[in-house]
Amino acid sequence: MPQNIKVIIPAYNEEASIALVIQDIPKIVSEIIVVDNSSTDHTSEVAKKAGANVLSEKNKGYGYACLKGMEYIASHSEKPDIVVFLDGDYSDYPEKLSEILTPIIENNIDFVIGARVKSLREKGSMTVPQLFGNWLATTLMKLFFNSKFTDLGPFRAIKYPVLLSLNMEDKTYGWTVEMQLKILKKKYNYLEIPVPYRNRIGVSKVSGTIKGAIFAGVKILSWIFKYSFKK
Repeated sequence: MPQNIKVIIPAYNEEASIALVIQDIPKIVSEIIVVDNSSTDHTSEVAKKAGANVLSEKNKGYGYACLKGMEYIASHSEKPDIVVFLDGDYSDYPEKLSEILTPIIENNIDFVIGARVKSLREKGSMTVPQLFGNWLATTLMKLFFNSKFTDLGPFRAIKYPVLLSLNMEDKTYGWTVEMQLKILKKKYNYLEIPVPYRNRIGVSKVSGTIKGAIFAGVKILSWIFKYSFKK
């Protein structure tokens, strides 16, 4: 059974929530890595005090932060079996991490995503642009790739060798859909686990602004169409 599990948490101005996220992560993980994405508050200090290893990524962007965490992992001789990605705003339920990991550990699944199903979502936790973007992206993935994905949820776990093989490159909002598209294209096995989802602490950097929502939508669609016509 894999024992080395590392968690990467991109964080931008999450001083009010990051300690809650860290404290709710089950003790089975070997390391919690918070990547401070150029915060202007005390995110780094709070995360360190809560027990995380904190990295700094000055280039703003979700993908930049995730890639920084991966770079840190790659720089160490002891590699993890599984890497978990989790948001720092406390909208996910970190205590559900064990449920996300179980299919990988027990059933040899390559990639598991926590699906924010309607019945488990707190009212208002996903905005109209988020819901539409999710629907559009997953519908197109189903159409072009016969995908069974229903969500682009940020709470996800993946075998480390599989993650490396994806050669992730998106620096901003396309990170999640890029990962799922590459899982489909490389024919890795995957699974969705229904998870609860609540209103985040603070203001969303993506869905909380019109500019962010539009930019995210464009990035998601560009990745889908790129892979739709790629041999």
